[in-house]
Amino acid sequence: MTATAQANPNLALIKYWGNRDEGLRLPANGSISMTLGELHTVTRVTFQVDREGDRVVLQGAPAAAPASERVSRHLDLIRDSAGLRAGADVVSTSDFPIGAGLASSASAFAALTVAAAAAARLSLRPMELSRLARRGSGSACRSIFGGFVEWFAGTDDATSFAAPLAPEGHWPLVDLVAVIRAEEKSLGSTEGHRLASTSPLQPQRVAGAAARLTACRQAILLRDFDALASIVEEDSDLMHAVMETSSPPLHYRLAATDALISAVRRWRKAGLAVCTSVDAGPNVHCLCPIDAADTVEARLAAQPGVGRVIRASVGAAARLLSPDDPLTRLI
Repeated sequence: MTATAQANPNLALIKYWGNRDEGLRLPANGSISMTLGELHTVTRVTFQVDREGDRVVLQGAPAAAPASERVSRHLDLIRDSAGLRAGADVVSTSDFPIGAGLASSASAFAALTVAAAAAARLSLRPMELSRLARRGSGSACRSIFGGFVEWFAGTDDATSFAAPLAPEGHWPLVDLVAVIRAEEKSLGSTEGHRLASTSPLQPQRVAGAAARLTACRQAILLRDFDALASIVEEDSDLMHAVMETSSPPLHYRLAATDALISAVRRWRKAGLAVCTSVDAGPNVHCLCPIDAADTVEARLAAQPGVGRVIRASVGAAARLLSPDDPLTRLI
């Protein structure tokens, strides 16, 4: 009973930050994302009926207890659904920095969900996989799908899931990630979500989310980059304002992060089509149309504090891998 799956991270254009229900990971507001190609998490799950407990290997090493326990809790949901009593061997590797604000938990739990469901012989529709992936990591529900994706906040477990907004080939945008710090952050997003409600700005951020979702949705469907840039940057800034006014405050952005954001916004004001978005980490996502990507990438590489630039186009949905798929080399 084994299966291997691959999933991509995603860039939240309208951010998910804060939960209405921590256990179910029901978000405070809906969100919209772009699945990122060229960045992969590959996960193999093997259930063994004679095995006691789970063995979890991440990035080539045994997982630390908190990560291993989180994986086991997620596997319990799948085991319960399948009526399965078996331990699991889980091996998972990502080919991009993890825990650094690049949505590694999204791709990790999307891949884990797809692989574990297949290994447990569950036949689930994409929407059901999305709901299940959400329980492991909220943003993982979006990485089940490719292209541009919307996560509906819903009112309960059954109604909170993601769905495609526009397909992979709808709009050839490129995400250029300026990596300022690749090391894993000291406080993960799960803990950050719990602090969101302590910020006096969170209610206002949530109250305005519906309007931002509408503006973002329309910009994507019309392929209006100027409109998208405006709403994406506004939403990112609002999320970090909430983080920085939480108790205790979270300061994911570094001086180099802010300097780069300012530089990119100057470039756009001067006519270059590019905008910024920063997730829960110091690294800067620079989104642009494909015909501006080479120029933007060269400028980013020359900026102080940028160690490398990761390039990702619009990516595809999570999928099962055959044993001879080249991506299986990651594990």
